[in-house]
Amino acid sequence: MKETLRKVDCLIERILTRLEQEGLKNVLFTNCVKDENVKKVIPLITDLVSSSPRYQRAENVEYCIMVIGVPNVGKSSLINSMRRLHLKKGKASRVGGEPGITRAVLTRIQVSERPLMYLLDTPGVLAPRIESVETGMKLALCGAIRDHLVGEDIMADYLLYTLNKQQQFSYVERYGLGEPSDDIESVLKRVALNLGKKHKVKVLTGTGDVNVIAPDYPAAAYELLRTFRKGELGQVLLD
Repeated sequence: MKETLRKVDCLIERILTRLEQEGLKNVLFTNCVKDENVKKVIPLITDLVSSSPRYQRAENVEYCIMVIGVPNVGKSSLINSMRRLHLKKGKASRVGGEPGITRAVLTRIQVSERPLMYLLDTPGVLAPRIESVETGMKLALCGAIRDHLVGEDIMADYLLYTLNKQQQFSYVERYGLGEPSDDIESVLKRVALNLGKKHKVKVLTGTGDVNVIAPDYPAAAYELLRTFRKGELGQVLLD
């Protein structure tokens, strides 16, 4: 447990250092599943807006903030978490594990009474051009690009490469591999067999077509990606 916490602290420190190099400050890490640190968001926003030279308190009795980010980063989840904590109300924005759940800028969603604050949920945004294949793969692994546009098998192969490179070998024990491997086909086969994922495959023979039972590689790739996105393969920093 202590080792895991140490790795998380190191990961956060690396992210903060990189963001500071980019000129970004006032960074707050949240977990909208556990509502961790979410209560700190509104006080931080209030302080930043109030200290802005363009802010006129006499003319503004409420705050209206737009939430912007790449697809599937958790914008709607953040809004719902804030409503749950500050207003004791349920979901106002749809959430899901696929990019593109929010398709338009929604009407103002109240998240706080004191101060009176509204948030605008927005569709995910990406740069017009992705600078490299590797950047595209990282975005795809995070769910910012729809899986079928890249291919689950290709993404799973890149994920395996990343896990091995960072010596994150939790997948070995989880799926009963015995040892780390850089062969995605053998890994997916083991994942499929471990989970009982099988399907019928038509094989052409000299005497006709024969249906055989084979490991379901696409299902195994999807499982590997889903497990990674849930954080169950370890704390992985792609950048």
